[in-house]
Amino acid sequence: MIYDVAAVRAQFPALEAGYAHFDGPGGSQVPAPVADAVRHALVSPLANRGRVTAAERAADDIVVAARSAMADLLGADPAGVVFGRSMTQITFDVARTLASGWGPGDEVVVSSLDHDANVRPWVLAAEAVGARVRWAEFDPRTAELPAEAVAEVLTSRTRLVAVTAASNLLGTCPPVRAITDLAHEAGALTYVDGVHATAHVPVHVETLGADFFACSPYKFLGPHCGVLAAAPALLEGLRPQKLLPSTDVVPERFELGTLPYELLAGTAAAVDFLAGLGSGGTRRDRLVSAMSRIGAHEDRLRDRIEAGLAALPGVTVLSRAAHRTPTLLVTFAEHDPAAAYAFLAERGVHAPAGSFYALEPARRLGLGNAGALRIGLAPYVDDSDVDRLLTGLADFLGVQAT
Repeated sequence: MIYDVAAVRAQFPALEAGYAHFDGPGGSQVPAPVADAVRHALVSPLANRGRVTAAERAADDIVVAARSAMADLLGADPAGVVFGRSMTQITFDVARTLASGWGPGDEVVVSSLDHDANVRPWVLAAEAVGARVRWAEFDPRTAELPAEAVAEVLTSRTRLVAVTAASNLLGTCPPVRAITDLAHEAGALTYVDGVHATAHVPVHVETLGADFFACSPYKFLGPHCGVLAAAPALLEGLRPQKLLPSTDVVPERFELGTLPYELLAGTAAAVDFLAGLGSGGTRRDRLVSAMSRIGAHEDRLRDRIEAGLAALPGVTVLSRAAHRTPTLLVTFAEHDPAAAYAFLAERGVHAPAGSFYALEPARRLGLGNAGALRIGLAPYVDDSDVDRLLTGLADFLGVQAT
């Protein structure tokens, strides 16, 4: 089955505005079925979840369907799927909960490759209880975070290892399974930031060895919310702070307040949209197929962009890892990346500049907090978008595009 990007693009009303979007890592555009699902939930009878009135049943059905959809996307158990306002909020909640069992002498490992949402919650939680934070450092020359870098800072006192499945800044996909195996051998839990990876590659939480896996539907064509997947038995052993009358049942124990039913309806619709781009029997089969096809499409376009950038003077691509998503971080020898961002925007090409909350990797790369130009692909980007990007950059640099 050929990946029909024209048919995919036809499902995205936002593309009718005529912009070329290379800002997917910050949040994708939304297909019409997702917006329709959100609207349908909002205009339908809804109430707090229950099984008595029709409105209660509608809300409950939305939540159950969303858990099932995310479980299929992540290869997880729906009974361990938790919804929250954002990945950041969920991670702070889990960090505080886990840290309640830590104390002086305990250690947490974070990486300098990660988005701050998988760094600061752990740093603050550790500081609050007197635990030590140890850093696994990535190599700025190769953009790689080898498992050995994590092994060097693991000890018998390590309680948790936090690592990304893919860097939102560089696209680097570290060897997560090797890292989680090392962590488990040391007796530590693992928290994997899957926000960037889930948008580009097939995910199976158990295969990754992730005790906790967090992601954000708005990165993969859905609405703005956060998702955590974990084994139900693991969640049963955790006691988060919550309101007294709220349920103690897992996974609801971790969902503070009434869930945003309309966003969960949109999340399930986004998963179904992705599944519709693949083939196979079960929805999980179709999702794995779809993500593989999307990945092949995006990698082909990334190769085109990399070849085009290589022909431009003074351009350096910092995304160099052997295994990476279709995300390129770019600097210019004689130009400010923010100026390139603004220049492209005036020509209808959206490729932002910054550090994108990935402060540690930006600083380790010598970019400071300003970062660089990030070019990120999404399932709806096509060759004409790439042409516009490369022509725009050539014009910015005052040279002829090849």
